[in-house]
Amino acid sequence: MICPYTGPKSAFRRLLPLSLPLAIIASTALSAPSACASDVSGPVKPTSAETHKEDSPFSFKPQQVVSDGAVSIRGQRIAYQAIAGTLIVHPKGWDDAAPEKTTKPEDEPVASMFYVAYFKKGVPAASRPITFVYNGGPGSATVWLHMGAFGPRRIRTADDTHTPAAPYTLIDNDDSLLDVTDLVFIDAPGTGFGRLGGKDKDKAFYGTDPDARAFTDFIAQFLGRYKRYNSPKFLFGESYGTTRSAIVANMLAEDKSIDLNGVMLLSQILNYDNTIDRPQANPGMDMPYILALPSFAATAWYHKKLSPMPTDLPAFLHEVEHFTLTDYTAALQQGTALPEAKFNEIAEKLHGYTGLPVDYIKHASLRVDGGEFEKTLLGDQDIDTGRLDSRFSGFSIDPLSQHPYYDPMGSALGSAYLSAFNDYSREVLHYGGDSATGAYQEYKPSAHSIGKWDFSHAQPGMPSSKRGLPNVLPDLADAMKQNPSLKVQLNQGYFDLGTPYFEGIYEMNHLPIPRKLAGNIEFHQYMSGHMVYTHAPALKELHDNAAAFIRANDNLPN
Repeated sequence: MICPYTGPKSAFRRLLPLSLPLAIIASTALSAPSACASDVSGPVKPTSAETHKEDSPFSFKPQQVVSDGAVSIRGQRIAYQAIAGTLIVHPKGWDDAAPEKTTKPEDEPVASMFYVAYFKKGVPAASRPITFVYNGGPGSATVWLHMGAFGPRRIRTADDTHTPAAPYTLIDNDDSLLDVTDLVFIDAPGTGFGRLGGKDKDKAFYGTDPDARAFTDFIAQFLGRYKRYNSPKFLFGESYGTTRSAIVANMLAEDKSIDLNGVMLLSQILNYDNTIDRPQANPGMDMPYILALPSFAATAWYHKKLSPMPTDLPAFLHEVEHFTLTDYTAALQQGTALPEAKFNEIAEKLHGYTGLPVDYIKHASLRVDGGEFEKTLLGDQDIDTGRLDSRFSGFSIDPLSQHPYYDPMGSALGSAYLSAFNDYSREVLHYGGDSATGAYQEYKPSAHSIGKWDFSHAQPGMPSSKRGLPNVLPDLADAMKQNPSLKVQLNQGYFDLGTPYFEGIYEMNHLPIPRKLAGNIEFHQYMSGHMVYTHAPALKELHDNAAAFIRANDNLPN
């Protein structure tokens, strides 16, 4: 998901359409784990644990702590080994044969990236798929997918309201993907228990391409250290993690000669020109308004702001989608040349689909951005809807502002996720604290890197042409064209105003690929928001769709 911006609130929506961090899981164990720790150098060999001095490149070396557990998924009991640890990555140009490029090794940028891996016991590596899972931000840890979606334990939260304060409840996860694949949850550089070191470390890792390169190197290292090169391989990225996945899929093939079996995308954004966050900064680009309208309509339906109220949401949204690509698109393209009668007609139609006042829509010149919609839909009650999941709502900090000052969804879930994971990591995974020595490491859910992030991206085949905002459609397209068996799955929530579902569909339909490869892509929508898995019925559907995708593309004998 996407991490929070810590700079001026007025600039927030110009920067990111992704998710806010939340919080992680609590207490009880599935089965009493046995734990050990060691440097990572091959097969797991438990030895004594080590702590490292934060931000010192001399102490940056791989770590691991091993424990055992078991979980029941769909009636199947699965025993697994859990490994929590770090791997070390370097910026572009680093050579492991001559690692010291300066007279001062401490000047070399370096990152330890934290991960938690779960391996099903008793299965040969070549017979077991492995899936690399990560959230977005950019600069977010992966506690959300780990503790909310696919890990063996899951935090229980309220569905569309604020989860009450501690104590929180951690439960066995019947929807973990461990029934079909081993899992590796990767935290982005500078988050989790990972740390950055060296001179210009932020510049070395906080950017679209440096971040993707770090993940690419991490995955290649992991495959070698744990002897998984011959396993079926999948990526699962959420939000900015989908941007990352498009680049990583291509980098793995181009730089490492590693082909993937499949890429799963949750809450997609591959072309930032399509974001509904402050599109006024890009006048003349009307696609954000067009692609967000179906999600506005879904939100108005959920909050019962439509009259008459449709009974069949998917059928209603299909009607809205048709309007967006026809009459609405034609009207916006005419700009101020649109005849008055047609202008009024479109405004009335938008009122019927969004529940917003006709006069408000007219004052907005038929163009309402995401924050304005969230602020206005329930504004007569001084309530803002959520951005990442518009089923949520909360009291306005400033009822007279143009945009909300916070996301009610993030406030509703954050404490639960983070509190729970901090307990889980120490009590179950035995990582992050040493009871014998009193050593303690802080788990960082966010790198707070958005204000420092270099969003420019060198598209494949055009290394000297960097776009100010990323469009990674060419990256995913290149990966698919060079590996024609690569399959892609798109998962989206109807109530996501951060990365609207119709935006993802539009982007997939505009990948620069041959028409015959379009059949490699499948689409799924859910009655949920950006973090689809926060709605329990949607999580079950997400599990089943992802599991079926992995089984269909793992190339293993039946």
